[in-house]
Amino acid sequence: MFYLDPMYLAFMIPAFLLVMISRMWVTSTYRKWGRMRNSLGMSGEAAAQRLLTQASLNGVTVAAAQGTLSDHYDPRDKTLHLSRGVASEPSVASLAITAHEIGHAMQDHEGYMPLRFRSAIVPAVSIGSNLGWILLIIGVVLRSFQLASLGLLVFSGGAIFALATLPVELNASARARRLLSDSGLLYSDAERGGVNSMLNAAAFTYVAGLASALLQLLYWASVVGGIGGRRRS
Repeated sequence: MFYLDPMYLAFMIPAFLLVMISRMWVTSTYRKWGRMRNSLGMSGEAAAQRLLTQASLNGVTVAAAQGTLSDHYDPRDKTLHLSRGVASEPSVASLAITAHEIGHAMQDHEGYMPLRFRSAIVPAVSIGSNLGWILLIIGVVLRSFQLASLGLLVFSGGAIFALATLPVELNASARARRLLSDSGLLYSDAERGGVNSMLNAAAFTYVAGLASALLQLLYWASVVGGIGGRRRS
């Protein structure tokens, strides 16, 4: 089985550790700054209304999101979804998360090209992530270099999506920092530091996701390459 392959473990243990560290970092940072009340006592929902007006995004609506840290912006219906903790709590973390998601709304409004590219490849990646696995496994089992190579090509869509996601998220965080700075919602260095901590922790999750996707792709590339090498010998 592939999970017993020492080479697989060599590639995927670092990926697993990166993902775990990123999740722990986000959770601990949110726990810390989620307890710190912002100077204005403004909840995420109230901040969203103010920041949306400031950014001239009057067509964006605010709705509830289920779960914790499930906040996101949906460009299909121009809706900003805030989790209950972010929407209702007047914390520094709420300001950072809300502003970041509004950064995505700004990207959508402006037709930000990296966001448009990422959105365009979502259907292909969704199909390819499952189809790629199937083709890869069948190709490896049958020792078919052509089929395994096709599976690898289709499977690489996940890494391409992760790569496309990184600049989108970093840009949204940069917009969030400028938006909060211009809005006057941050009154102290501690609040500014908390916002930066939240945004940096969130950004690392996407770096870890990209590294994990690339390491997985490299492992399968080595497997497919091995089949090709034995085929030529």
